[in-house]
Amino acid sequence: MTEQNNALPLDADSFNPAASSLAGHVDRAVMDELLSIRSSIDNIDATLVFLLAERFKATQKVGVLKATHKLPAGDPGRESAQIARLRRLAEDAHLDPAFAEKFLNFIISEVIRHHEAIAEDHQISSQQA
Repeated sequence: MTEQNNALPLDADSFNPAASSLAGHVDRAVMDELLSIRSSIDNIDATLVFLLAERFKATQKVGVLKATHKLPAGDPGRESAQIARLRRLAEDAHLDPAFAEKFLNFIISEVIRHHEAIAEDHQISSQQA
């Protein structure tokens, strides 16, 4: 019986949880343990994607509210408070606070970009009405 090459996905639209360039080069028991741990990571990644989707649905609503009331896309006071809060949470969770801050800054920049686009769309539709 030959070892299957799991280095590449099955096709462009599928995910192979056993994908690894280590397959066939590592003791089977070690590979099984590695795949088990990676399975947990894959589940966490999927959860993160769905949580981010829910977060962005909520921030879209904020963007519409801001656009309707001509509020600025960004809120530096809120952003600073959120960064400080997330850094404390990261410390409590034994996660690098600098990483947590970079992650939140990326999310904030995307939210502001979305809010600006919503405001622009709102302004255009108000002018056309």
